[in-house]
Amino acid sequence: MPMAVKNRDARRLWLWSHGLAHTPTGPVDTIGMIRQLGFVQIDTIRNVTRAHHHILWTRNQNYREANLWPLLRNRALFEHFTHDASLIPVEVLPMWDMRFRRLGAHVARNEWYRSGLAKAQIRQIRERIAAEGPLSTHAFDSKIDGPREMWARPPHKKALDQMWYAGELATSHRENFTKFYDLGTRVFPPHLRNAALSETDQISALCSQAMGRLCMATAGEVQRFWQAATLPEVRTWVAQQRDLVTIDVEGADGTTTQALAPADIEMRLAQAPAPTSRLRIINPFDPAIRDRARLSRLFGFDYRNEMFVPKAKRIWGYYVYPLLEGDRFVGRIEIKADRAAGWMRVTGFWGEPRVKWGPARLEKLNGELGRFARLAGIGHVEWGCPRPC
Repeated sequence: MPMAVKNRDARRLWLWSHGLAHTPTGPVDTIGMIRQLGFVQIDTIRNVTRAHHHILWTRNQNYREANLWPLLRNRALFEHFTHDASLIPVEVLPMWDMRFRRLGAHVARNEWYRSGLAKAQIRQIRERIAAEGPLSTHAFDSKIDGPREMWARPPHKKALDQMWYAGELATSHRENFTKFYDLGTRVFPPHLRNAALSETDQISALCSQAMGRLCMATAGEVQRFWQAATLPEVRTWVAQQRDLVTIDVEGADGTTTQALAPADIEMRLAQAPAPTSRLRIINPFDPAIRDRARLSRLFGFDYRNEMFVPKAKRIWGYYVYPLLEGDRFVGRIEIKADRAAGWMRVTGFWGEPRVKWGPARLEKLNGELGRFARLAGIGHVEWGCPRPC
């Protein structure tokens, strides 16, 4: 009979495995937090602070924006594509060769990524970088041909990205979030990039690392963690494992879902502490909530990111943050900020059904808003909508 995991225990294990169980204080270990998560997604939108900073700050509120990018320059991290652009610990490189090769080939076949540049022109871009060192897209001047749609890119940018996806180029560093491209051979430590693991060994290592971090997952969830292997490849890996067990995970609605877990699942459940009662503002891109179906199943919290939904069709708002207290989501909040002017404003608030917002819970929220503002160097927090009561 599969082991039965009650819903509250599943939530406790999930939050612990994602670094959200303990009070987010103490010495800052940025690379340690990223290693625990596996990677951290990076995003261009800066609503209050960019997603990568917010995700790390949520786990340790002594974290500051200046803590991250030196790790890329120092080669403790490399940047590439999981489900999106991400910063990944450099020790993952030996199992990433397959991802470079497959994604590079996919992009080369993709009509959207065809740059329109001749092979000689693409070679000239690479030769400039080889001769001059790291260059950003601003160092080149090809123009967009056709309408300037939202996702339109100039030909040189597409050529740079084709080489970046394939690992021929790599992110040397970022300045004010602008990416600087350099030769992969100059960025990736050769003893890691050229480790020459077989594809089977790479898949096995990535799947093992995904399962170790997820603690409980279906084969599809293991596959979606890195998105480097195919679902059939992950299923083959699962079938070959003798140190995985089947568990029945109770959902928020009382139904059960069958999942896989490491053989030491009972020990992990025993070690996972009850989460702190701290109320946290969670980023929409946080790995703990990235899978919206699992979020709904485990926590009974239905959430979607509406940034790219037309305004008239939004249910909540443009950039809405879930609110986590203990092991449950108690609401969602829309926040806007002007860092230059020094203000942050709550523009929307929605409490969850059956959650009472008395003075104590509101005080927790106000405290978290103040801490969040300080991360962005903002001194003034105000409410532009009715406060919960």
